[in-house]
Amino acid sequence: MTTFASLGLSAKALSSLERAGYQQPTPIQQKAIPLGIAGRDVIGCAATGTGKTAAFVLPLVERLVGRKGTRALVLAPTRELAVQIGEHLAMFGRTGGVRGAVVIGGVGMDLQARELREHREVVIATPGRLIDHLDRGSASLTEIEILILDEADRMLDMGFKPQLERILARLPKARQTMLFSATMAGEVAEFARRHLRSPEKIEVARSGTVAERADQKVFHVPEHEKTALALALLAEGSESTLIFTRTKRRADRLAKVLTRAGHDVARLHADRSQSQRRNALEGFKDGSYRVLVATDIAARGLDVEEIGHVILFDLPHVAEDYVHRVGRTARAAASGKASSFCSPLERPLLRDIERLIRRAIPTRELPRESPAFREAVARQAQAQAEERHAKSGPSRRHAGRSTEPGAQRETSGSQRGGTRRPEAQEAGKPRRVRSWRPRRCR
Repeated sequence: MTTFASLGLSAKALSSLERAGYQQPTPIQQKAIPLGIAGRDVIGCAATGTGKTAAFVLPLVERLVGRKGTRALVLAPTRELAVQIGEHLAMFGRTGGVRGAVVIGGVGMDLQARELREHREVVIATPGRLIDHLDRGSASLTEIEILILDEADRMLDMGFKPQLERILARLPKARQTMLFSATMAGEVAEFARRHLRSPEKIEVARSGTVAERADQKVFHVPEHEKTALALALLAEGSESTLIFTRTKRRADRLAKVLTRAGHDVARLHADRSQSQRRNALEGFKDGSYRVLVATDIAARGLDVEEIGHVILFDLPHVAEDYVHRVGRTARAAASGKASSFCSPLERPLLRDIERLIRRAIPTRELPRESPAFREAVARQAQAQAEERHAKSGPSRRHAGRSTEPGAQRETSGSQRGGTRRPEAQEAGKPRRVRSWRPRRCR
């Protein structure tokens, strides 16, 4: 059996692992740690939740103990993932004096600039905010010896390629580069070919492999019944539940409905402030919120030990994102459920997902007999009926008047002090409006 001690880690690193409760290395850690310590370029492909963060943080710390100056750069696609990496670095780097500066958006730049001026050994950043500091002159990459690209496929999917190219152009050519990803799509492979030198490829799970212990199922549901289905599934158990929606507006709307139904709900998307996002994550982790409704911003970097149920309220447009979303449950040795909602318009997306994961997702019938489902459908039907009634009713301006066209014309004419000529109206002739003039005295 492989142990952390057999991977070439120092006594300080082993004591840090013991304090953190790590007992046995995962497959990606077994293969990546020795290569990282040796200074080799690495492409690591493994399913979400298999320990990729420790697989690069541990060799990073080993190589930087006793070194001064900013020697390593870690790039991540989201603020949450960058914060998670910073927490791992603080945990494993404390005994060796390896410090990190977390550089992310949504918070003030002054504190980050002060930490960068301290020349901390590792900079952990999202690409956009790092570009801001480079433009201001508060960050320098001239001494970088190690570059880590975490969730590289996600960074490219999110449109960070121009920022990545700008950042890499400022890095020394002679460096070690480690690229980690849960999937290895064509764009990622091309990016790795151009920026890595003779990399060792580690693939402990096939690209597109979903967590084995995830109980996957798909519900074919009309768009207007998705909310009712979500309420019915939440009523079936009490496990923590992460719900993914396609847009920020849908996340807000769904969270509001679930809260009215009595569930403890938090929201996580790009329009939330950094403090709101942090509070939502912390509350979800400690159980203050049973439900977290999020957009894809939470598909990566959400380090929660036990998420019992992941609901894909909307299917992702990119099939690889299904792997990341489902990967939020059944992490490590845990098990969990993954429920996908597929409307008629989303069936092509479902076919793409099943082609990627090389299997058909089992179909489940809608729980139409569930009291929560029936109540939600009835409530929605009542709201729609009231809306139709409000639209078809008389406007406020004509409230209290007869709705007969003739009566309205008579009223209008009498209010103007005269009457309309009905024969002119019948002929479709426009009514002649005379301007008022005072009578000339004779």
